[in-house]
Amino acid sequence: MALEITAQNFADTVKNAKVAVVDFWAPWCGPCRMIAPIIEELAEEYKDKGVVVGKVNTDEQQELAMQFGIRSIPTVLFFKDGQLADSMIGAAPKNFYEEKINALLGE
Repeated sequence: MALEITAQNFADTVKNAKVAVVDFWAPWCGPCRMIAPIIEELAEEYKDKGVVVGKVNTDEQQELAMQFGIRSIPTVLFFKDGQLADSMIGAAPKNFYEEKINALLGE
């Protein structure tokens, strides 16, 4: 299950992960709801590889969204060793996310 990420736990969650995938979303966003099952699947499939998958509700965590310049949702940010490594704006098929994660893992 994807973690709920807030301003309070963001730094520790991302900093301590080999790879972190963070989905910025909102409940009213149709494309966000479309990729929600994909995000949950990724969280389950990659948990044993040291990948943390989380979600940031931009309605509730506006300062975190502003910190990363999120202007469109869904936006998925990919971190490696605590550093922003890549991003994807808009909904995409599962294999797009898998390719980015696997590249960061060196697979």
